[in-house]
Amino acid sequence: MWFCGPGNKMAEKKITTIVFTRNRPMQLHGYLESIHRFLPTGTMDIRILYKPDRFGKEYEMCFAAFPDCRVVRESDFFEDLMRLIEQADTEYMLFGIDDVVYFDGVSWPVMEAAWKTLRSELIGFSLRHGDALLEQCGDPVQIHSILEETVKTFEWPRGKTSWTNYPFDLCATVYRTETVRTSVCGPMKGGRWIHRRLSPQSVLVSAADRLCLRRKLLKGFGHFFNPNTFESWTCRECQRHPDRVGRRLAFQKHCAAAIQVNMVNTSTNNDWQGGSDLTVEALAEKYRAGWRIDIDRLSAQKPSRTHLGGESFFLREPGGSHVNV
Repeated sequence: MWFCGPGNKMAEKKITTIVFTRNRPMQLHGYLESIHRFLPTGTMDIRILYKPDRFGKEYEMCFAAFPDCRVVRESDFFEDLMRLIEQADTEYMLFGIDDVVYFDGVSWPVMEAAWKTLRSELIGFSLRHGDALLEQCGDPVQIHSILEETVKTFEWPRGKTSWTNYPFDLCATVYRTETVRTSVCGPMKGGRWIHRRLSPQSVLVSAADRLCLRRKLLKGFGHFFNPNTFESWTCRECQRHPDRVGRRLAFQKHCAAAIQVNMVNTSTNNDWQGGSDLTVEALAEKYRAGWRIDIDRLSAQKPSRTHLGGESFFLREPGGSHVNV
């Protein structure tokens, strides 16, 4: 079921931002607060693909705090996401996961000018890469002067690590909308036909389920079931066709990190830390009581890694002070 909040006029927007969330109202609030602080949200049409599961009241609190965002209540992840991608009428697209927090930003005019300068060479502008991270990988970097600022690029198909050879992520990279459609919607045509034939309402689904074939068949045709499988499918398509999507990835500075303190999607193993005070239940209770992620403290310390644990999960008490849980 779709629910559209007030939002802003689409004609004013340049970036469609799609954020995925489930059972993490506090972390979604942190994502939205940080992106409003550090990125040019005046140019963004922010869509939240929300999987209704638990903590409905807490999510309603979050949605009310950010009335410029539009909420899509997930009924079928595959179809809902495909519809969002197809209906986007902005030139650029950015994805987000609810456990990501921004602590810095890049000028939008610089990002936009990078595409005009590098044209088809550029697959995306990353907000997760930075000098320190690239130095660890040892990949050669090319320097560009764009709007009198320094922008760097590297050739991801020749990336020396799995991290720099990974062209598509759901955390903090801006892409052309057309690139996303070329990598996803084009190859998905057959997948969508199969998906509909094997939908829960299909007469074929009961037999397929008895034989444990439905999920296998859908995956074989490029179907994705959640953000993790969407990211891995699209990344694989980009890796297979680097010349179709652009061989260079741009960056200026490291602006965001995923703080993994709990897990809501068991399809993919992530490194994460936490105890009883960091479960989704405990954090939802704290969120309801007024606790929030302490973005000021995270920004002051500027993490040097793309994935963090409980040691970087700073909370701000309802009164305003912060604690490290």
